[in-house]
This record gives sequence, structure tokens and C-alpha cells, in this order.
Amino acid sequence: MQINFLAILVAALIPLIMGFIWYNPKVFGNIWMRESGLTEEKMKGANMGVVFILSIILSFLIGMFLQFVTIHQFGALGMIGGDETLAKPSYTAFMNDYGKAYRSFGHGALHSFMTGIFFVFPLIAINAMFERKSWKYVFINTGFWTITITLMGGIICGWYATDGFNWVTQK
Repeated sequence: MQINFLAILVAALIPLIMGFIWYNPKVFGNIWMRESGLTEEKMKGANMGVVFILSIILSFLIGMFLQFVTIHQFGALGMIGGDETLAKPSYTAFMNDYGKAYRSFGHGALHSFMTGIFFVFPLIAINAMFERKSWKYVFINTGFWTITITLMGGIICGWYATDGFNWVTQK
């Protein structure tokens, strides 16, 4: 199992791109600012260079995690302790038969979407309830992260080699 760091790096740019769109004042930006309790003055006080760099680094970590959510072959690798040289011949046969199974944008997007609904939504909702934030706040942020990680997971799962990308699972 090779990790495609280029795919993860490209996927790590998705949150910034989506953020520019999603949190634009013409989309959800004004509602999000109001529901977050932010003002233009508070927004201008941040060092945006640091925010963008840290966002890419943190998004890279999200991408590393999404590999394990979307690429099932990592589960097979985990079953042998992570060292292919110690694997039994059955592992090699399995990977020859199924090494590229369900490695597509669509499959990665599906599993990442489910992660958004069943993992991200509860995390954001729990925090928002304790922070006394509105359900608008919850749904704006959950929507952003669900769509964002859906795209990220699709890229990471579908781009499993530097020389190829699969939109749909090969039969």
C-alpha cells in the first residue's frame, strides 16, 4: 500500500477552496458570522497567513485520516501488522485480486459523506449545544465539512497512483 501524498496535498486544498465559496457573504458568510457571534472587526484581527498555513497542515491531517475511511485495503494491511514482507501468501493473493477494488472517487466520496453525517455532524452539534449556538450554525458548519470531506475522500480514494485517477469503481 503506497500513500499518494500528492493526492492528500491536493485534497488538503479543498477546505480553503470550499471555504472561500461556502463562507462567502453571498452564500452563507453573513449568516455564519451572525450565528458565530463574529463581526467584521473581529475578522480583521487575525493573521490570515498563519490561519491559511495552519489550515492546510490540519487539512493534510484530515486527508491522512480519510485514507483509512475510504481505502479498505488499509484494513487488510492492518490485519498483517502493517508489514507486507511478513504476510502470508494469502495476503498477496488477496491484494492481487482486490488491491484496486472500490478505489474510485465515487466510493471515497460515499464513505466520506457518511463520515460527515455520522461523525462530523454529531461532533459539531454537541459542541454547538454547549456553546449555546443555533441549529443554523450547526447545519452551516456541518454542511461545509460534509461536502468538503466528501470531495477530499473522493480525491484520495480515486487517485491511488500518481499516473491514474478513477471516477467510478472498475468492474
